[in-house]
Amino acid sequence: MVRKCDKEVWDEDEHGNWHLTASWKAHSGSVWKVTWAHPEFGQVLATCSFDRTAAVWEEIVGEGSGPEARGSKHWIKRTNLVDSRTSVTDVKFAPKTLGLLLATCSADGFIRIYEAPDIMNLSQWTLQHDINCKLSCSCLTWNPSLSRLHPPMIAVGSDDPNPTLGAKIFIYEYSENSRRWVKAETLSSITDAVYDIAFAPNLGRNFHTLAIATKDVRIVTLKPTEESTQTGVSSHFETNVVAQFDDHYCTVWRVSWNCMGTILASSGDDGCVRLWKDNFINHWKCISVLKGDGIPAQGAETPVVATPPSSSTPAQQPSTTRYYKLGTISHPSQVPWH
Repeated sequence: MVRKCDKEVWDEDEHGNWHLTASWKAHSGSVWKVTWAHPEFGQVLATCSFDRTAAVWEEIVGEGSGPEARGSKHWIKRTNLVDSRTSVTDVKFAPKTLGLLLATCSADGFIRIYEAPDIMNLSQWTLQHDINCKLSCSCLTWNPSLSRLHPPMIAVGSDDPNPTLGAKIFIYEYSENSRRWVKAETLSSITDAVYDIAFAPNLGRNFHTLAIATKDVRIVTLKPTEESTQTGVSSHFETNVVAQFDDHYCTVWRVSWNCMGTILASSGDDGCVRLWKDNFINHWKCISVLKGDGIPAQGAETPVVATPPSSSTPAQQPSTTRYYKLGTISHPSQVPWH
């Protein structure tokens, strides 16, 4: 949870209740994003902030002879990354198969990738790559694919309000030959400001799935194709927007996949979390809506059975009419014209 310049950590107990276990001042400016490293590397998280820095934190279990010291936990800052000249807008750890890598993006248009060469010494991080996107960056995501056929991949989004800048999403791949990150694709169909972006876990699929939070929710597939060039074989993608939903009727701020990459969650200014899932013919639909307080909202296809006539009118037969809720009018644009 992010609050102003502070960082908070909540733990869930065996009864399903959440408790605040740690809170500290993490930055001198607003904290934009928080991300966890894979548990393989310990209890490690990273934060990024308006103060132009990103930080790596590690949870330490206290040691000592006293009963209060033994077993106590606290978080310490292992490093502070200060290469950005502007606000650091997002920070993400790479898939564990790539080692302990951390990517940041910032409003100055750069993606910076850091590596911890010694996972036992998290105070030492080296800047491995500096990618100039030439456009203010708002969010990024690593492709979590475990296939050796897929090179490391990063997608970055922009919320730059300038409409003349065109596309707002770029895909970068790491080339083993040149040992640098190269732009593999530009999603020219996405021209609205992008606030969050997330690759779905790729379990057995021969294509990639990307969720995008903008003025609505969009799901894009990227199918790799091989095209011969003068310099050899280069990777390109056949992109397709397979779903687009404006059910939030407002700005969508976050998108997140489940561990199987089969269900997408989105949240927006409407105060709801919506869950999306596709069926066997790859048709996406909303399967659940959760309000901000965690109470499930009535589904879009929940049947409402008509109330049968009272027993005082025996001449009438019980009604078998069933009514279905097709939607909810929650926005002026939904009201039909007569």
